[in-house]
Amino acid sequence: MTMFPGSNTRKTQVMALIGPSGRPVTSEPAQNAARGSSPHIRDSGLATFAADVLEQSRDVPVIVDFWAPWCGPCKTLGPSLEAAVEAQGGAVKLVKVNIDENPEIAQQLRIQSIPTVYAFRGGQPVDGFMGAIPDSQVKAFVAALAGGAGGHSHGGAEHTAEVLAVAAEALEAGDIAAAAQAYGHVLQDEPGHPEAVAGLARAYLKGGDMERAKTTLKMVKPGGEQDEAVRAVEAELKLMSAPAPDQGEAAKLRARLEANPADHQARFDLAMALDASGNREGAVAELLELVRRDRKWNEEAARKQLVTLFEAMGPADPRTIEARRKLSGLLFS
Repeated sequence: MTMFPGSNTRKTQVMALIGPSGRPVTSEPAQNAARGSSPHIRDSGLATFAADVLEQSRDVPVIVDFWAPWCGPCKTLGPSLEAAVEAQGGAVKLVKVNIDENPEIAQQLRIQSIPTVYAFRGGQPVDGFMGAIPDSQVKAFVAALAGGAGGHSHGGAEHTAEVLAVAAEALEAGDIAAAAQAYGHVLQDEPGHPEAVAGLARAYLKGGDMERAKTTLKMVKPGGEQDEAVRAVEAELKLMSAPAPDQGEAAKLRARLEANPADHQARFDLAMALDASGNREGAVAELLELVRRDRKWNEEAARKQLVTLFEAMGPADPRTIEARRKLSGLLFS
């Protein structure tokens, strides 16, 4: 995430909420209340904002969710934030501020729309966003903050695995920005981490930026070149770098095969055209058929192309497992 413009001004505005001793400027009754049974989520108000947010953020990152009962998007974002914070098990806290009950805070921080979210560390706002965002992006935001984004301390192997899982989920959901942010967070902690490098490169690929994907792969640490995730992206790049077939090329190639099923070049080109159009299963099927008909054709071009596809899909992909089984049957029959 990117902190709102004028973050220094925000810091000044926040300091206006506390007195010279660091205590609240008001003597109103405390408004903190446990949010359900969670020790990581609580409500706050003007009387306790300094203690709940500013002071607490010196020990653990604090996310502040400014909301109101009438706000529709708040009803979506609130539960998402709460679930993401709970998943961190105390590595980050969530404070909820109802702006209808605490207009002074909203005025001091110049909050003009809700939901608005601030992240605090060391008594200062370090990040934030406005409006409801996708669940995957919420998870990435919280996970990055919990791991020390801004400070920046390494969260350990368990935290790395968690952020990588969040990134993979975001990428699968098509939220490229959230995925890239999460992978980038891991790379801040562990430069050259193979899975994070591969994930970030794949995010660029999904965004259509092949050059940045290639450059990103070069960031992998020594010895990481043989990592399965890295090799998968390299294979995908190789496939995407092949000349794109003309529109309607698949139909012409199918017609050629109907006229002559032994036209191996047509079958190989059809496989390439199918893969380029997103039909990887169809491409695998045609290549397997070509191996069945003539495994030695063109210096085993069909088998070699299948190996590239297997690398791109990854060894654990069900399509890879099934196709490898069929290929072994053809080669050793």
